[in-house]
Amino acid sequence: QVQLVESGGGLVQAGGSLRLSCAASGPIFSSHALGWFRQAPGKDREFVATSTWTGTRTDYADSVKGRFTISLDNAKKTAYLQMNSLKPEDTAVYYCAVGWAPRPLTDLRQYGYWGQGTQVTVSS
Repeated sequence: QVQLVESGGGLVQAGGSLRLSCAASGPIFSSHALGWFRQAPGKDREFVATSTWTGTRTDYADSVKGRFTISLDNAKKTAYLQMNSLKPEDTAVYYCAVGWAPRPLTDLRQYGYWGQGTQVTVSS
């Protein structure tokens, strides 16, 4: 059973930075994908970034390209989402998830394990 725990959220001013962490436990393999999603109040959960667990292939939502970076530390079984140049519209609960495919996955239906989420609030 895979378990995921996010951390690193908080309140930041527009233009600031945050780094989210996702600590995984259980059977994680190079055949898995890791994704970050977010959900703002009253909106659907949306794709943010994804990577193969090896970190060799990544993909990003257009809205965060050039500002967010996904990375993984395989030894620690931890994924990160570095978020720079934050905007008020980035405000949401951020979730990490693990899916069963050795490629980046952008569809949330392809993920089977989810963390509990961490709140990110960007003030203007």
